[in-house]
Parts: sequence; structure tokens; C-alpha cells
Amino acid sequence: MRSRYTAYVRGEIDYLIATHDASTRATVDAKAAAAWSRETEWKGLEIVATEAGGTEDEQGIVEFIARGVTRGKSFAQRERSRFRKVDGAWFYLDGEAPNEPVRVEAKPGRNDPCPCGSGMKYKRCHGA
Repeated sequence: MRSRYTAYVRGEIDYLIATHDASTRATVDAKAAAAWSRETEWKGLEIVATEAGGTEDEQGIVEFIARGVTRGKSFAQRERSRFRKVDGAWFYLDGEAPNEPVRVEAKPGRNDPCPCGSGMKYKRCHGA
């Protein structure tokens, strides 16, 4: 999971496609993934929980929260991702959003500095 997050941060879309399971690889929209990767300021990855996924396991689940800012809007994507091991390598199968709410960072006040780093007040930059 960490390597896939890093690939998003670095814009390594070929790696993301290569680490998709063969059964779901054709469903990847490489152009959309590349655009999202490029337009996002990534803020971090938090691994919430794991199930199985050890050296002797053939499948595993990773629950995570990925945080970032895309086009001035903060997000926290929480997902439970399923992985399958093939010939010793892990491949992403699919993911679903758990029922628990995501902790969302507080929105800046109108007179706070804009989180995009422009140096302007939020209300004059992305708060408009």
C-alpha cells in the first residue's frame, strides 16, 4: 500500500497499473489517475488497520486514510483495499469505503492564510 501511495505522489502511473491485479488492470483509467496525481498536493498516508497479508498469506486487507489537497480542496480518502499475492508479489484487487466517518481537517477561517501557500487570505484566494 505504501508503495502505491508513493507512486501517486511521484506520478508513477505505470507502477500503479503494474501493481493492479491482472483481473482488474483493464479498469484503470491511467489518464484520470495521472491528472489526479499531478493536481494533488499529497499530505500523508495513515495505515488504520491490516488483516492478513503476512509472508504465509495469499490475500490481505489494508485500511488507510490518504490525505491531500486537490485544486484547493482538502480531502481524506479512507478505503479498505484488498490485495492478492501472486508469485511473491502483492497486487491491488479493489477497495471500498468503510462505514466509519473520516476525520476531516478543520477548514481555514476567512481571514486565515490560504493553505495553498499563496500568502493571500483564504477568503481572497480559494475561499471565494
